[in-house]
Formats: sequence, C-alpha cells, structure tokens
Amino acid sequence: MSNAKVQRRLKVKRRVRKNITGTATKPRLSVFRSNKQIYGQLIDDQAQRTLVAHSSAVTEAAAGTKVEQSFQAGKALAEKAVANGIEEVVFDRNGYLYHGRIKSFAEGAREGGLKF
Repeated sequence: MSNAKVQRRLKVKRRVRKNITGTATKPRLSVFRSNKQIYGQLIDDQAQRTLVAHSSAVTEAAAGTKVEQSFQAGKALAEKAVANGIEEVVFDRNGYLYHGRIKSFAEGAREGGLKF
C-alpha cells in the first residue's frame, strides 16, 4: 500500500469519526481490514472499552473467498452481540469504501440480527 493511500484513508477516518460515537446501548461497530483478515469490534466510546470483538481469523468457515469469510465473520460478530443484549449499532467503516469485504461484513452483521 502506498503512503498516499494510507493517508487518504486516515483523512476520511478522521472526518467520519467526528460525527460517530458509540454508547453502551448503541455501540460503534468498527471494522478493520488487513490483506488476509477482517476484524470487527463493538466499542463503547463513553466508557472507552470494547464490548464484543470477532475476526475472520477465528471463524470456523475459513474456506471460500475473502468476501465470503467477511460475511461469516460479520454474522458471527452479530450473534455474539445479540447474545450480549446488543441489537442496534452505529457502523464505522474506518475510512474504507463501503464496497467488497466491508459491505459483505455489514450484510453479515445485519443477517445476524444487528440493526444499523
């Protein structure tokens, strides 16, 4: 990844995070995408703690494309969140475009029971 690409993402991230905050009742669903995995966590910004976290690295169905793995990881994170009594979240795409693996993760989370 070029430095300009990283700087662009961080600039978008700062612009979006000015307006998005998570609470205990409606946490922020933050997504991070690496080259091989995708990670999601539900964050309570007021208490500054992570409530639920999941990644494609620990998802059982590691077979398939990265987009399919993202969908499964999003669904698994949503199931964990619903089990902890969280049903509504604010989606933070972390500066990434809402496309491909990020979109697939969000769709999996919706199918798992989360409302954005």
